[in-house]
Amino acid sequence: MAAEFVQQFQNFCESGKQWQSRQQFLLNNLEHYRGENDMDKLLALSMVWANHVFMGCRYSEELLKKVQDMAEGIEVEDAPHFTTRDEIVKRNL
Repeated sequence: MAAEFVQQFQNFCESGKQWQSRQQFLLNNLEHYRGENDMDKLLALSMVWANHVFMGCRYSEELLKKVQDMAEGIEVEDAPHFTTRDEIVKRNL
């Protein structure tokens, strides 16, 4: 039943791999976010996590720690690897 509930939150632009991962994130954390406003927070956190994993978006350390903790146990196959400017500069020193 929970899987059917979260299905409504799939974005039309998400690939199957992205949706499966974000769906798992939602299902893993759904019990902690049951209120109407809480669901909005969970959806936003799921997008932060997906944007970080699949597009390399950067957020504050505190926020990334929170979503990474929430995503514990979710394995994303063939996740892209992004190199930051800082990593490039460090490598070239």
